[in-house]
This record gives sequence, structure tokens and C-alpha cells, in this order.
Amino acid sequence: MRHSGFLISCLAGALALSACTGSKNTEVNRAFRDVNVVDESNLNDIMLTVGDPNEAVLYFQRTLEDNPDRIDVMRGLAQSLVKAKRPTEAVTAWTRVSKHPDATDEDRVDLADALIRDSQWEKADATLDSVPPTHETYKRYRLEAMIADSNKEWQKSDSFYETAVGLTTRPGGVLNNWGYSKLTRGDFAEAEKLFSQAIQQDPDLFTAKNNLVLARGAQRNYTLPVIPMQQTERAQLLHTLGLSAVKQGDVQTGKTLLREAIDTHPQHFEDAVRSLRALES
Repeated sequence: MRHSGFLISCLAGALALSACTGSKNTEVNRAFRDVNVVDESNLNDIMLTVGDPNEAVLYFQRTLEDNPDRIDVMRGLAQSLVKAKRPTEAVTAWTRVSKHPDATDEDRVDLADALIRDSQWEKADATLDSVPPTHETYKRYRLEAMIADSNKEWQKSDSFYETAVGLTTRPGGVLNNWGYSKLTRGDFAEAEKLFSQAIQQDPDLFTAKNNLVLARGAQRNYTLPVIPMQQTERAQLLHTLGLSAVKQGDVQTGKTLLREAIDTHPQHFEDAVRSLRALES
């Protein structure tokens, strides 16, 4: 009997310990789930900011398979597809986001952005028209300006660009776009002014520097502007200016500028050499 009593006591103790352990395991698992949510959120941010875009696409695709209804993961996939320069897939991803019950007006703006990148201008226009006018953001007005440009609605374009400039603390990019709009219209002096402002806001924006030289060349002003530039940038800008001079019919000036570009570049400047050879032959 003593043996039976001892066995029953042991079994009771084991069951109690098992129940206790099970309770603790549940609490631990719950705690780990909470930690994993935080870690996953941080990982999402990391993948979007410093990860390789195509690796980010794979990460969000895998995560979405396990969490098909999570809109933050849907957004992550759409954003990574844009960064990976896969616009057609990005349009599909942003369309899915925009149909989610928790979708916002900003999601529809992002869909319009993807549509523009995929050259679907009419659909982008219609998408932005579906966004209430009370949703006033820098990105919305920048896209509105680009669509107005594509439709050659210049008055609207200027108005949207001006609004966009006022809604961001970093207007260099949109000033460059506005300047390019003026350049395509043949308003070279105004384009030059806007490109100069873009460079003042972002001295590292080489696209604006190159566009500035194009605007000056279109006015037959073949001197480089006084702007911050590296030696390689100076050579590239001289090359652009030389080609601009040739386009204006000032061939000898163009040759001189191309030679200067070749001499200025710290390495072999194949593009400028090829251009000069073509002119001399």
C-alpha cells in the first residue's frame, strides 16, 4: 500500500508540474509572439531602407504568404517593387493595397505613382481624381504636376509645382522637375532659374546641374555656371555643353568644349572622345 500511495503522489506531482510548465510555456510563447511582432516590424523597415530591393521583394512575398491580410506587408511588397524598378508588378501590388478595407488616400496616391512609372498616365490621372481634394500632400501635387505636364496643361502644371514646393522641406527634386517642364516648353531662361534654385537646395543633384547646362546651351551661353562641382562632374558638364553647342550649329565651339572635357576628366573620357572623333571625321 505504501508503494501505491507513493506512486499516486508522484503522479499527482508530475501532473501538477506539467500543468505549471504548460502554463509557463503558454506565457513564454505569448511573450515571444509579442517580441516577434516588434522584430518583424523593425525588419520590415530595414528591408525597405537598406536591403537590396529584390531581396526585399522576396522577403515581403514570403511574409505575405503567411500573413495574406496584413496591409503593412502588402505596402512593403509594393514599395520594394517600386524600388526594384519593377513598375508593372508594383501596380498590381498597390492595386491590391488600395482595395484593402484599411487602405488610405495615401495608398491611392502611391498607386498613381506606380501607374506613372508604368506609363499608364490616364489611369494615374483617374486614380488621383478619386482622392479627395482635402488630401493635400507634397507627393500628390508633384504627381498632379507631372500629369498636367503630360497633358500639356501648363497653367495647371505650374500651379501644382508651386504648391508641391511649398509642401516639402527638400524641394530640390521638384524644382528640377519644374525646370525640366519649362525646358520642354522652350522657356529656357525660366528653366535656368529653376535649375539654379534646385542646386541651391541640393548641391549634390547632378541631374539639375546637367539640365542647367542644357538650358544655358539652348541660349547659346557656353560658359559653365558657378556651382559646386567635382572634377568628374565638371568634365561631364563640359561634354553636355559641347554637344549643346553642336546642336545649335556652333560646331567649332562644341569641339573646343569637348577637348576641354577630355583634358579635365581625371580618367579616360570615352564618351567625349567618341563625340569629338565623330565631329572631326
